[in-house]
Amino acid sequence: MMKTMKQHTKEAIALLKNLIETQSFSSEEDETALLIENWFKHNGIPSKRNKNNVWATNKYYDASKPTLLLNSHHDTVKPNNGYVKNPFKATIENGRLYGLGSNDAGGCLVSLLATFIHFHSKKNLKYNLVIVASAEEESSGQNGLNSMLSIIPKIDVAIVGEPTLMNLAIAEKGLIVFDALIKGTPSHAAHPNEDNAIYKSIDALQWFKKQHFDKTSEVLGNVKMTVTQIHAGQQHNAVPAEVKLVVDVRVNDKYSNQEISDFLSQNSPCDEISPRGLQLNSSSIPLDHELVIAGMEIGRTTYGSPTLSDQACLNCPSLKLGPGDSTRSHSADEFIYLYEIEEGIQTYVELLNRVIVKQPNLT
Repeated sequence: MMKTMKQHTKEAIALLKNLIETQSFSSEEDETALLIENWFKHNGIPSKRNKNNVWATNKYYDASKPTLLLNSHHDTVKPNNGYVKNPFKATIENGRLYGLGSNDAGGCLVSLLATFIHFHSKKNLKYNLVIVASAEEESSGQNGLNSMLSIIPKIDVAIVGEPTLMNLAIAEKGLIVFDALIKGTPSHAAHPNEDNAIYKSIDALQWFKKQHFDKTSEVLGNVKMTVTQIHAGQQHNAVPAEVKLVVDVRVNDKYSNQEISDFLSQNSPCDEISPRGLQLNSSSIPLDHELVIAGMEIGRTTYGSPTLSDQACLNCPSLKLGPGDSTRSHSADEFIYLYEIEEGIQTYVELLNRVIVKQPNLT
């Protein structure tokens, strides 16, 4: 017997409560992966697991058709010191479901799982569906969605579940983290030193603050470069030999990560600067893609997202879309509204009905 949307929503919220109350820091998601495996079993759907990633395909998967990925993650960051409520206790107050990972991205994940259930056994879909409940998103780890791309069927387009207030994030900035070094001459603080690395770092900091990249994206705006960490010295009476900087660069879709890295290597006023990795490029989906058109037809707005997600490891067009609000992510006493989950499932289903369900020919 087919379940109603109300039943799907009730079961999704019940699963989210269990996920909240099960610790799942990045690379430690084995217990939440088991919860998701059992959820698939309860719904009579075969699933597979690779490390802590759990995935499944629709019942009538057909390799001759294009494939749409539904993805969200079940790992969380560690709770910050601002929590008043127990981060591992699912608590409902005034229509809000509190708990670590409720908004980022548990609400998205359970809404996508409910959506997948809705379409799983339908015949004659225009797209195959593959769903991946992935691990290690928060840490950009090596055993997350990126490790699944050689295991699951080839993906043609993706919906990545992250809190967007169910609006259409049609582009997402990439990320590069750089380690930079400014060298000087170590000395006793009591003696003159015209090569003080800390004083030399002032010019470097001003350069990073003022540097502007010419190409502006209509969707993602400018490249944003921010010095986020600085470290130098061990004792009050010794001038250190070097100053270490960490620079966070959010890259728009007008540049590749390699271009930004080459520019900084050639132009930054640092003695050394190197990227930790270049794999987290910007991502996007064309405005005329049928997913975007369908989303706008049902009243959703488009925007460019400044935050990073598992979209960064995909090489196909991808849309970031999900219930919840990104500004609540990683916050103290994180929560999601229950109505957001209900609306999230309804919107996902309505969107996919317009894209993957073959409409009758009325001519």
